[in-house]
Amino acid sequence: MFTGIIETLGVIQEIKKEKDNIHITMNSSITSELQIDQSVAHNGICLTVVALNDTSYTVTAIDETIKKTNLGSWQEGDRVNLERAMKLGDRLDGHIVQGHVDQIGTCIVADETNGSWLYTFEYDETLNNITIEKGSITVNGVSLTVVNSNKNQFSVAIIPYTHEHTNFNSFKVGTKINLEFDVIGKYVARLYANK
Repeated sequence: MFTGIIETLGVIQEIKKEKDNIHITMNSSITSELQIDQSVAHNGICLTVVALNDTSYTVTAIDETIKKTNLGSWQEGDRVNLERAMKLGDRLDGHIVQGHVDQIGTCIVADETNGSWLYTFEYDETLNNITIEKGSITVNGVSLTVVNSNKNQFSVAIIPYTHEHTNFNSFKVGTKINLEFDVIGKYVARLYANK
């Protein structure tokens, strides 16, 4: 479980394909604190540490993860939002995030608005995910509050700190992002889908 509060950015050092799997080696300031078998959210995708070096670590993504996320488009040199799993007893500053991406979305608006940024994302509504006005959403692992919730799109407003300390500052129109919808919203969506 995660909170959606990004700890740091990592930089992809190497990507290796092996059969249907992808091995990703990351440089990160938290590498020295990681252990083999530990879960780390990468742009909101929960991946397990499988190897450690001095300044880098490696995680492996299987075909199911590659199909449901934007991981297949990652390239060496890309910056990735990182968060280690939360500890019991810690403050829950964001919201409950599972690290299980529901679907990919697309950035359709990226505007600076007098000191903050407004991003609008579009997603495939046929997958029965919904956003709720003032509810929570996870975009590339970042816990955010939904504004302008519509049937297949929503917006988020980003403060300067978040813009500077996550990979939101690289988003432009057309950028593919990972979405994890709020657990409560997912439950409500499934109730309505079954009626």
